[in-house]
Amino acid sequence: MSTIRVEFRSQALTRPASFWMFYPEKLPEEIFGPNPHYDRPMKTLILLHGYTGNSGDWLYHGGAAELSMKYNLAVVMPDGGISFYLDRPGVGNGYCRFIGEDLPQYLQNTFGLAKSKEDTLIGGNSMGGFGALHTALAYPEQFGCAIGLSSALVVRQVAALTPDKWDGGMMADYPYYLETFGDPAKVLESPQNPEFLVKELKCTGKEIPRLFMACGTEDFLLQQNREFHQFLVDENVPVTYLEDSGVHDWAFWNKMIGPALDWALPV
Repeated sequence: MSTIRVEFRSQALTRPASFWMFYPEKLPEEIFGPNPHYDRPMKTLILLHGYTGNSGDWLYHGGAAELSMKYNLAVVMPDGGISFYLDRPGVGNGYCRFIGEDLPQYLQNTFGLAKSKEDTLIGGNSMGGFGALHTALAYPEQFGCAIGLSSALVVRQVAALTPDKWDGGMMADYPYYLETFGDPAKVLESPQNPEFLVKELKCTGKEIPRLFMACGTEDFLLQQNREFHQFLVDENVPVTYLEDSGVHDWAFWNKMIGPALDWALPV
């Protein structure tokens, strides 16, 4: 197992961007037993952190090293700040392009990874779950499937915000959501909205990546996840959706990432 820290220049961010990566080596069969995941070429999983975290979250809290070895995955963990992994106006704010274009291209050119959508997965927790679902829908030619755990699917809450009336129970203030998502009055019909992207893909006849969602039954984001799941069902978009006991924490995300990868990488 190799643990790698990389900085490279992102065109979308116009500055150096960073990520951690676990790069597995085949496990000794006499110790670990046969593993069918090593009967195929290595695949790549881009794992996105949440709003209060950073690129080290899945490294230190999420058992990414074990996932890398078990599933024969190069696990790539970039830093997305508090961007919601969205493109915003202005130079250096292209976080969706960073995840959807710059990072896969760098992985292809430097490590020979993420060469096709069949070989490339994306997932994340909370804000990272939103980012995984949104980025896969924005770049369906790059990602074969997306995994959203307790995804912060807050676009409809953002759409209801006004300068003099905003939900103080949300994670940030009105200026933050205005800068990140754009004009709340227009966000539902914008590319910042995963529902808008789904409808666009259907209209153009493009293939929608396979989607996996999970949320804890005591999670404060449960209703938002149920609503997006129902939207997908109503749009006849295949999705695997799981609920289980749990709150918005690493105990739940560590419990669900295994079933998510079993779904993504059947043997």
